[in-house]
Order: sequence, then C-alpha cells, then structure tokens
Amino acid sequence: MTDINETISENIEHGRDNLINSRVALFVAITATFMALCNVKDGNVVQAMSQAQAHYINAWSYFEAKSTKQAIVINNLELLSIQNTAGKDSLLKKYQQEIARYEKEKATIKAEAEGFQKEYDDINLFDDQFDMTDALLTIAIAMFGITALTQKKWLLYFSASVALIGFILGLAAFLKINLHSDFVSKILG
Repeated sequence: MTDINETISENIEHGRDNLINSRVALFVAITATFMALCNVKDGNVVQAMSQAQAHYINAWSYFEAKSTKQAIVINNLELLSIQNTAGKDSLLKKYQQEIARYEKEKATIKAEAEGFQKEYDDINLFDDQFDMTDALLTIAIAMFGITALTQKKWLLYFSASVALIGFILGLAAFLKINLHSDFVSKILG
C-alpha cells in the first residue's frame, strides 16, 4: 500500500511541476516565434537603413561635386575680371549665371541629403526598438529555462513580465509607434 501512496504522491507533485513546465514550454514557444518574426522585420529595417544611408552619402558626394564645379567657375570669373579681353562682359554674365545655378542646385541637393539623414534616423529608431525587443525576449527565454529547472512560480511570472515588455516594444516597432527609450538605448548602446 505504501508503494501506491508514494506513486500517487509523486504523480501529484509532478503534476504541479508539469503545470509549470507546460506553461514554460508554451511561453518559450510563443516568445521564440515572436522573436523570429521581429528578427525578419528588423532585417528589413536594417536594409532600409542601408539604402537611406547610401542615398545620404551619394547626395553629399553630389553636393561636393557641385561645389567643386562652382569653385572652378568662381575662379574663372575672378581670372576673367582681372583680364582685359574682348567679350568679357558676356563671359562674366555667363559665369555669374552658372554660379547662381550651382547655388540653387546645391540647396536642393543639401535638402535632399538632409531628408535622407532624417529618414535614416527615423528608421533607426525602430531598429533600436527591435534590438531591445530581441534582448528582452532572449533574457526572458533564458529565465524561462531557469524557471523550468527551479520550478519557482514567481520566476515564471517575472520571466513572463520581461517577455511582455519585449512583446510591447516589438509590437510598437511593427506598428511604427515610438516607444523608444533613450535611457535604455544608452545602457544597451
């Protein structure tokens, strides 16, 4: 009879343990799945950041090329102004028009480059949110593992809370809601 009582007692104890392990397994599966989705989206965000940065660099290179051309025209204008040549007035006017055109083009290019920088910064905000999501979900999965080993209910709730914060940040990043925390970024950065 004592063997049956021990078997029943062990099954009752393992039943409680299995409930925690079942919850841990469920939370790990949900957390890992969401984490995988966030990683895919974060990869797309990083690609968009790379494109914005490439456009930004190209725009500033184009701006510099225009500045160089403008400097050459200014130099030609200065040389022409000190020379005493026929048709000087028409060349002076032509060079002044070119200088004005370069100024206008440079202003447009500068605005475009600054727009690409803003686009990069805006995208980077959501990349940071996905990075924080990844960190929190990784920590939560590790803590779920410890929960499975220790069978501590409070640790299950704490791990689930960390995962919940990660889910909130991840969902916000998916929905392009700014929940960016400069404090957390400074700690993690």
